[in-house]
Amino acid sequence: MKRFMLFAATAILGVTAVHANSTDHHRDVEQWRADRVARLTAPAGWLSLIGLEWLQPGDNRIGSAADNDIVVSAMPAYLGVVNLRADGSVHLALAADSGALIDGKPLREATLVDDVQAGEGAPTLVSMGTVSFLVIDREGRKGLRIKDTEAPTRRDFVGIDYFPIDSAWRIEADWVPASAGQTLEMGTVIGTTEKYPVPGTARFSRDGKTFEILPVIEVPGDAQYFVVFADRTSGRETYGAARFMYIDPPKDGKVTLDFNKAYNPPCAFTAFATCPLAPPENRLDLRVTAGEKNYRGGHAD
Repeated sequence: MKRFMLFAATAILGVTAVHANSTDHHRDVEQWRADRVARLTAPAGWLSLIGLEWLQPGDNRIGSAADNDIVVSAMPAYLGVVNLRADGSVHLALAADSGALIDGKPLREATLVDDVQAGEGAPTLVSMGTVSFLVIDREGRKGLRIKDTEAPTRRDFVGIDYFPIDSAWRIEADWVPASAGQTLEMGTVIGTTEKYPVPGTARFSRDGKTFEILPVIEVPGDAQYFVVFADRTSGRETYGAARFMYIDPPKDGKVTLDFNKAYNPPCAFTAFATCPLAPPENRLDLRVTAGEKNYRGGHAD
């Protein structure tokens, strides 16, 4: 698809930037950036990912030895067997000398709860030394998300580059409530498609044009809405697939879009994430020169 076909704008209503105290706003964004980096670089943060291994039906032997079905160099030679059963459940049987813990307990086997089954709780965590893994479910496809606190991506993190903080990119947008049952489909980097509820449309103006963004409800009950968008900087100054942003629910028919808090998805830092791609509805014919720039640490789109 040609690049100019990836963007959309509509000429409807106009709104203005939020007139907030620029000093307070600058401090707020600086604190947000510090918190964001702290989460990203935490021992179990996205930078610790070292693998994403999709399970095959039946037994999947895992460990560092070359004759395992899943080879992870940071693990014991033969950690155990992960069995993907016909009913979709995942059962782990550990080797007697694995030294691994299941949710912190020295169990020999267990049925593993994946991230979808866990809901608002936590999926089962299997850990050994600096390495851990859990099961993820992507449209019925089960895989192991493997992390290591000593991962090169975490150890060699080079920091995040940003556009200058600019209060003009903190925009008050008109809010148009969605019709009942409205959803938004988003593709992912692993080729799946995910569908999310849409609570409404944020409509704002910039450079004499009016644009629309569709936030989604990522998880039922979330306090904020999730935005996945791309713009004219994508693939050049910013990460090509998308950037993310969270916004508060509307108040008095308005929502605030602070593009200074637009950030890179995990896929900008690691090849082992399953990030959504910006849907056509959220590809803006606009250079959003705010928020995080492309990561210079070496991982390509």
